[in-house]
Amino acid sequence: MRFEDVYGRFHRGRLGCEEAAELLGVSLSTFGRWRNRYEAAGAIGLVDLRLGKASARRAPVDEVAKVLSLFETRYFDFNVKHFHEKLPAHGVERSYSWTKNVLQEAGKVARAPRRGAHRRKRVRRPLPGMMLHQDGSRHTWVPGSQWDLIFTMDDATSQTYSAFFVEEEGTMSSFQGLIEVIESRGLFCSLYADRASHYWHTPAAGDKVDRDHPSQVKRALDQLGIELIAAYSPEARGRSERMFATFQKRLPQELRTAGITTIAAANRFLAEIYLLEHNRRFTVPATEEGSAFVAYGGAALADILCVQEERTVGNDNTVRYKRQVLQIPPDRHRHHYVRAKVRVHDYPDGTLAIFHGPRCLARYDRRAHPLEQTNAAA
Repeated sequence: MRFEDVYGRFHRGRLGCEEAAELLGVSLSTFGRWRNRYEAAGAIGLVDLRLGKASARRAPVDEVAKVLSLFETRYFDFNVKHFHEKLPAHGVERSYSWTKNVLQEAGKVARAPRRGAHRRKRVRRPLPGMMLHQDGSRHTWVPGSQWDLIFTMDDATSQTYSAFFVEEEGTMSSFQGLIEVIESRGLFCSLYADRASHYWHTPAAGDKVDRDHPSQVKRALDQLGIELIAAYSPEARGRSERMFATFQKRLPQELRTAGITTIAAANRFLAEIYLLEHNRRFTVPATEEGSAFVAYGGAALADILCVQEERTVGNDNTVRYKRQVLQIPPDRHRHHYVRAKVRVHDYPDGTLAIFHGPRCLARYDRRAHPLEQTNAAA
C-alpha cells in the first residue's frame, strides 16, 4: 500500500525517481526494479518470491543430525567454541554462528545471558617479559581426582610458558614454574600473584602483606632482581582468572577424549600436545616489538629457586631437617663443622643439599642418602 501510494504520485508526475526512492527508504535502483515488477504484474509482483522456499544454502538435515549426534555422544561436555573447533576433523565445515544456532535451537546449550555494565580492562604490558602471572587452580580435571594446575603466563601476550599438575599448590610448585620459565626464556621484570602463604606472609586475613618477613618465593625473586606484586582481589587477577576459566572449560574434555586418568600422563599431555595448541589459539601479539626477557647467567638457578633453611651442625657432624638426619661427609679442607651455621637447600624435585657459605658440602636424595660429594662453590 505504501508503494502504491508513492507510485501513484510518481506516475502523475508529482514525484521524481529520487524523491520516490527516498520516501520508500530504498535506493534508486531498487525503486526502479519494484516499479518494473509492479507495472508488469501488479501488486503481486512486489511479493518476495523467496518466502516459503527453503534456502539453497540451508544445511542438509543429515548434516545437522550428525552435528547434534557428535555433541550428544562424544563432545557432550565441550563448550560451543571448543566443539566447533573439533568439527572439521569430522568433515563439517560450518561457521561458529551456525554451530551455535543449531545447538541452541535443539536445546543442547542455553543462550548466554545479556552482559552486564561495561568494565574497562587493565591495559596489557607492551613487551613480553615485563610482567608474568602465576597462579594455581584446583579442579576436577579427570573424574574422581582433584589436582592443582599451576600455570605461568605473560601479561603482554597471554602466552602460557609453564603449566603442570600437582597434588597441592605450594612453594615447590611455584619454584618449579619459575625454573621452567627462566631456563627457557630468561629473567623477567615482575611476577603478579595472589596473597597465598607461599608468596606472602599476611598477619591476618584481609590485611596487607608483610614485606618485612619475606616468604621463600619472595626471597628468591629478590635475589634474582624480580619484583613480586601482590593482588588483593580476584578482579585484580582478571586476566589469569579468565585464563583459568578457559583451561577448566577445555582441558578436562581433552583429557577425557585422550583417555588420560593419571597425573603423570596428564602432565605429559600438557607439555607435549595441549600447550602447543592452546598457545596457538589464545596468544595475542604484543603492542610493541621486542622483549623484556634477559638471559640468566648467574649462580646455579636451582640453588636460588629452592627453600633455604639455616641450621646449626650437631656434635656428631650432622644436620637435622624435617625429621631427617643429614650426615656431612669428611672434608679435606676442615676436620668438622660442629656448631657451624649452614644452609639446607630443599629443591622442588625432593633432593637436599647442605651449604656452608658459597660451598656445597653434600647433596642428598629424597631419603636423605648422600649423593656424589661436591665440596664446590655454588
